[in-house]
Amino acid sequence: MNVLADASTPVTAALQNALPQIRDRSAQDDLLFLERWELAPQSGMAPALRVQQIRRANPQLAEAIRAEAAVLRPAAAGLR
Repeated sequence: MNVLADASTPVTAALQNALPQIRDRSAQDDLLFLERWELAPQSGMAPALRVQQIRRANPQLAEAIRAEAAVLRPAAAGLR
């Protein structure tokens, strides 16, 4: 199973717990983007700047996602 297959489904427990509390679809999309980026970073200035903004707006959640992604990243890389 590819953990990155469905971009609309959170992978980390941190985001799975937080996402139902967020009503703004744009904010949900941003957090899903952050999670995917933490699991499989993209090169380029635009994605890096977007990630930086999302991290600044949600520091605790971003850190929780980053910590979980660090553990999941090797599994995600092997399933792409």
